[in-house]
Amino acid sequence: MKQYVFGADIGGTTVKLGFFTSEGELLEKWEITTRKDEGGRFILSDVADSIKAKIAEKELEKDSVAGVGIGVPGPVKDDGTVLGCVNLGWGEFNVEKEAEKLLELPVKVGNDANMASLGEMWQGGGKGYQSIIMVTLGTGVGGGIIMNGKMLYGTNGAGGEIGHICVDESETEVCGCGKKGCLEQYTSATGITRMAVSELNNTDRPSKLRSVQYMSAKEVFDAAKDGDELALELVEKHGKILGKALASIACVCDPEAFVIGGGVSRAGDILINTTAKYYQQYVFHACKNTKFELASLGNDAGIYGCAEAILTK
Repeated sequence: MKQYVFGADIGGTTVKLGFFTSEGELLEKWEITTRKDEGGRFILSDVADSIKAKIAEKELEKDSVAGVGIGVPGPVKDDGTVLGCVNLGWGEFNVEKEAEKLLELPVKVGNDANMASLGEMWQGGGKGYQSIIMVTLGTGVGGGIIMNGKMLYGTNGAGGEIGHICVDESETEVCGCGKKGCLEQYTSATGITRMAVSELNNTDRPSKLRSVQYMSAKEVFDAAKDGDELALELVEKHGKILGKALASIACVCDPEAFVIGGGVSRAGDILINTTAKYYQQYVFHACKNTKFELASLGNDAGIYGCAEAILTK
């Protein structure tokens, strides 16, 4: 019987690893450094060595391990081919096949945001739903689309890249993707900070934010919670842009719920309530009952999703 499974969430600085039961209990988690030397050619072997060491430490029979799920920061096709991961130094190659050779175990590879989505639906804020859209509001804006329990990867592994929906054609600054006016330029943590700095620099309106030494999304939401007028307007603007974008997405996918995660989600109810208000204003009437949930697994969502991905491969 396959009693155990491993998850590996590869980031630009560290690889988060998790050792799970097949029922979804996290038994242990740890991290290793992401070695990006020489085009990141050591990353997969380091992951494999770390997991093999854990299998040996726990004295596990290989037959008891279902396999290893791996999340990577880039688009991934359904066959495990990664279409380049700039932050890791990787070009296009089949990570799944390479990892299976190194591990001698079944492997499932997916985009990190997609994996986080699976994790939240399995054991987090999306538990109990079969069709969700995960929205991660962090340094950028990512997403994952799960319909009837199946992840939507897309033809080029770009399914769920909601952060690059164009929401403002008049934008002059360039997004990290090379385009202008992307959703993540306004609703990510860096986007909120950018809007706040712009408003403070271009007006003389009084605000608590003027005394903040290091501007952040948290500072903006905290000031809004304290009733700061300028901060409240920024939160309203953020909610309107995000709510309108999610209303458009709902017309295409019609999910049961949106699960909001990433660092910005720590703002809690003020974020959810504002976004849901504008969602209701713009959404097609048949999609009005879509729920809004906060993600609950935090930084562990990725390793949970990686584990779930191999169990359902």
